[in-house]
Amino acid sequence: MAALEDHPLRYALANELHARPFPALTAPCHAVFLAIKQPNDAASRDRGTDRAHLLELLDRFGAAHPQPGATHYFGEIGKHKLKWESHTEFVTYTIFVDGVANTPFDPATFDVLPADWLAKAPGARMTSAMIRVEPQPSFDEMIDKIETWFVPESLAVSEVLDKSAVVAGDFRIDAAGHMRFAIFVADGVGDRRVGRVLQRVTEIETYKTMSMLGLARVRAIGAQLGELDSKLTETVGNMRGDTAQAEDTLRALLEVSADLEGLVAKTSFRFGATNAYEALVNQRIEVLREERFDGRQTYGEFMMRRFDPAMRTVKATERRMSLMADRATRAAELLRTRVDVERQTQNQKLLESMDQRADLQLRLQKTVEGLSVVAISYYAVNLTLYLLGPVSYEGDVPKSVLTAVVTPLVVLAVWYLVRRIRRSME
Repeated sequence: MAALEDHPLRYALANELHARPFPALTAPCHAVFLAIKQPNDAASRDRGTDRAHLLELLDRFGAAHPQPGATHYFGEIGKHKLKWESHTEFVTYTIFVDGVANTPFDPATFDVLPADWLAKAPGARMTSAMIRVEPQPSFDEMIDKIETWFVPESLAVSEVLDKSAVVAGDFRIDAAGHMRFAIFVADGVGDRRVGRVLQRVTEIETYKTMSMLGLARVRAIGAQLGELDSKLTETVGNMRGDTAQAEDTLRALLEVSADLEGLVAKTSFRFGATNAYEALVNQRIEVLREERFDGRQTYGEFMMRRFDPAMRTVKATERRMSLMADRATRAAELLRTRVDVERQTQNQKLLESMDQRADLQLRLQKTVEGLSVVAISYYAVNLTLYLLGPVSYEGDVPKSVLTAVVTPLVVLAVWYLVRRIRRSME
């Protein structure tokens, strides 16, 4: 049997499903997480700079390089393990370290990433976090740690994955500039499950932060959008003016429509990305299968109270822009129809005026034609009398009699010739 040819992307597509495995972690341990994003136009950035930055870190520890064009990497750097991922708008670094510091969430924990290397990052820090993973202590001890490490007002705590672990965090930036999360692992939980919980926590934080960029964009365009809304309302109110004003109003409406379309074009990617990141946040929380712990708010409840209003604001602004664009389009179409109708009325009046002028010209032409017959007949009669002069002399016919006979005949002949000429020209 002849070998069946594979699609060029068959293996790449199949391997992509297995390319980002969850880390295997054993408590106690901790992780340092960092997400870097270029401030502007990150989706079309030069990804080669991201790779070069990663390779510089790997070379410091003599670690192997990822394959060319790879969007993920997992390997050892010295005593620790590194997970690197390249996303549409950002890259993430996660360092997994065995054991935990004596001082919980010690800022020195982040020193596993060299300061001079961080300074060369091709972008800005979008978020960073320290995740502390411990075996579950007694209930009272765990409560004491949670209340000591986090701000109670915004604290979210829940049991996840069928009570495999307790996850806690307050989503606040501490004095060192990092987020803090704690994972208390129950006895007998597998290493892969621990790694899965930790990765879900970092993903929730990252996607939540990226989603909030949509709210920042809404605030940035708020004044411009309000100005366009007022201008649109005022312009629509001027649609009852006369024809000249209607044309000015139409031009104003077209300008508003153009401004709105430009604003939609500038924000469509960010709003679309915000919706996608929001969906990922909710999906990551859902797969944790949260259960309430000690009567405290869960991650899902925290997002419902703090995160969802921001997302609703983004969606409301997106709908508002769409409705404004539709309003401007409808108003412009109505006004354009009115202007066209009024122009047609003007054109009709112009055509009627042209018909009257044509009628006058026709009458003038007929008058001129009659006069031309008289003039031509006069000259033709005189010419005929000159030609018939010898006949009148020989026949002793008086000139007056000859003139009376010749004149009607000449006039009829001239009239007939002029008529034929006019018909041939028609």
